[in-house]
Amino acid sequence: MELSAARVFVRDIVAAKRFYGQILGLPIKADGAQHGYCVFESGSADLVVESVADDAPEEDRALVGRFTGLSFKVQDASAKHQELLALGVRFTGAPEKQFWGGVLATFQDPCGNGLQIVELPAAA
Repeated sequence: MELSAARVFVRDIVAAKRFYGQILGLPIKADGAQHGYCVFESGSADLVVESVADDAPEEDRALVGRFTGLSFKVQDASAKHQELLALGVRFTGAPEKQFWGGVLATFQDPCGNGLQIVELPAAA
């Protein structure tokens, strides 16, 4: 099996489209913003950003503003952290070296979803 897509749920599709496309620099693959979604190219899997209405059921609204578990691979976590900070991205802290050798930094999209940048350890 191969991962085809990951989904992130947002309240404001226009702000999300700008954030993922212009701030993070992910190419847009399908612009369905008028229908509440956008699809971005993100390596081997697509990133689907989907709007959740204010009057949606509580279990759907709970999908917005949480840690997603999604990590974006970067060559240099410190440099990317500084670049994204300069663009107004909110990080929860500075990049931190992990026990397994990589470096992680957690940030939030405009709707409060937690995402990460990850610098993988050099091959031994």
